[in-house]
Amino acid sequence: MKLFRHAAIAAALLLSGTALAQEPVVGAPSGSVRGTSEGDIRVFKGIPYAVPPVGGMRWRPPAPMQPWQGVRDAKDFGPACVQSQSRTPTSVYSPAAPLPVSEDCLTLNIWAPADAKKAPVFFWIHGGALSGGSSREPMYDGRKMAEQGVIVVSINYRLGVLGWLAHPALSAESPQKVSGNYGLLDQMAALAWVKHNIAAFGGDPAKVTIAGESAGGLSVMFLMESPLARGTFSKAIAQSAYMVAMPELKKQAYGAPSAEAVGTMLAAGVQAPDLAALRGMDAQTLTDSAAKLGFFPFGVVDGLVLPTQMVDAFDQGKQAPVPILTGFNQGEIRSLMVLAPKAPATAGDYEKAIREKYGEFADAFLKLYPAADYKESILATSRDALYGWTTERLARKQAAIGQSAWVYLWDHGYPAMEAAGLHAFHASELPYVFGNLAPLPPKWPAMPEGDRPLSDAMLGYWTSFARTGTPGAAWPAFGKARTYLHITDAPRAESGLMPGMYDQYEAVVCRRRAAGVAWNWNAGLASPKLPPRAAGCD
Repeated sequence: MKLFRHAAIAAALLLSGTALAQEPVVGAPSGSVRGTSEGDIRVFKGIPYAVPPVGGMRWRPPAPMQPWQGVRDAKDFGPACVQSQSRTPTSVYSPAAPLPVSEDCLTLNIWAPADAKKAPVFFWIHGGALSGGSSREPMYDGRKMAEQGVIVVSINYRLGVLGWLAHPALSAESPQKVSGNYGLLDQMAALAWVKHNIAAFGGDPAKVTIAGESAGGLSVMFLMESPLARGTFSKAIAQSAYMVAMPELKKQAYGAPSAEAVGTMLAAGVQAPDLAALRGMDAQTLTDSAAKLGFFPFGVVDGLVLPTQMVDAFDQGKQAPVPILTGFNQGEIRSLMVLAPKAPATAGDYEKAIREKYGEFADAFLKLYPAADYKESILATSRDALYGWTTERLARKQAAIGQSAWVYLWDHGYPAMEAAGLHAFHASELPYVFGNLAPLPPKWPAMPEGDRPLSDAMLGYWTSFARTGTPGAAWPAFGKARTYLHITDAPRAESGLMPGMYDQYEAVVCRRRAAGVAWNWNAGLASPKLPPRAAGCD
């Protein structure tokens, strides 16, 4: 009996030792962390990369963490950054349960091959309109990417009013006299952490690819513009990004009030007489109140973090000189109907409205977006005004500074997606890119396992780009032929991306810029009247 008891204890100790041996520990410069193993992949979750932005640190640039003592457990995702919890449960993007949130949310996650040595790094920035989302989304799990020899890093960054508020008092207390862009500064702090620490995990700090979709793609462009981020990445991937007009810190621009004026109005709206009152408000209450008041988080042109309008920075060749992979989805707006204006009663009403708004450009516009199928034309108009034009502009502007560009059009559907009327909807490429066909949000159309080969191809393109700067020989660079990868049931290279689309929007945006009129989703039926011809515009 005693012998049996001793044997049982010995077996338990042996199993305990085996479990501990399977928990990898990395001694990084910022502190040692203990993660988990998933086969040949080491996983570390919830690593803090900056001082928690709470209390007096709310609306301040992120501060670097002091190295911690001992070994920190890194086995669980950190909470998402505070965001509104009032999303409609019928949205295709809504999670199965509300995300755990906290103002103490500046964490990152790492998936690394166990034998990684100077491996390339894929740095993922989640989408969500700068107001929602999290790095803990199951479809962002980096294990399958890491199996391709790439280290995956995903991050949280401050969202909504907590991440993007500008205010005169915040600017006054800043040594640089600027405010806003805190979420973007978080992204830069995470990149700085990677540069300082990733070698300990087997990564190469000189081979970092920044990547993101939607607001993550927007963030990629912010980072490409900002001089403060220069040298922290070597390649960029922007999926469904949008190069729209940005608010300016201290002056009205393109029909919008200054960012500081918006902050002043918000403070009045939540009845906060000063910064102390704003910083003393409950984070969730403030976030929900700001959303109800119509606060829209966005990057702010402050002359420092974002020196100028993005279109101007890219026109002047002042963006980061890095290769880019970029693209958009055929059905972007099918899951974002809030971005599409209401359809008129008849095709005649549609054509009349377009002619009134677009004047001398109306014939060209109606050729691209005909009245005969005006409901589809409305969706295509919003898609191209935001995502299509931006995609081609990014490719052209990188080519103009001598950098290579690869462009895709995601045009894939499958039975459950088609039945829901969501062909190639916004973000529908993401499970394929990460190789995670399940689990997905409850309202996301269930994906067929037969799509695994297409996912393998997408995973191969993205990781090849991170490793080598090219997605592979099957995908030609954009170049003069405007070659792109058309991804339907099988990818194929084609030339001439949506002929006429880019020229149409470039001409309209040029006139709007000259006239001080905003350019965003206000296209087609939502467009103001075409401004008059201006110098340098068609």
